[in-house]
Amino acid sequence: MQLAVVKGSVQSTVKHEVLSGEKIMMVQPVDQKQKPMGSMFLALDKVQCGVGDLVLVVDEGNSARLILDNAKAPQRAIILAIVDNVDLYS
Repeated sequence: MQLAVVKGSVQSTVKHEVLSGEKIMMVQPVDQKQKPMGSMFLALDKVQCGVGDLVLVVDEGNSARLILDNAKAPQRAIILAIVDNVDLYS
């Protein structure tokens, strides 16, 4: 799992049947201090997040398919939580 910031949403007129009715968001991975790292990618929104929200994303296909309860789902990343706070301990 990784932290990410929601940067936008994606609209599509045609989707795979498994993704029908699902909201797709563009997310930017961030480190613990919320500094951008890596490339943006698409993730299904399962928590009704919005642009600017700090979220927790699972970015692994098998886990995503288990969450969707569909072994053939063509999805790799899913937003699982909206993060309220990150505490760093040394």
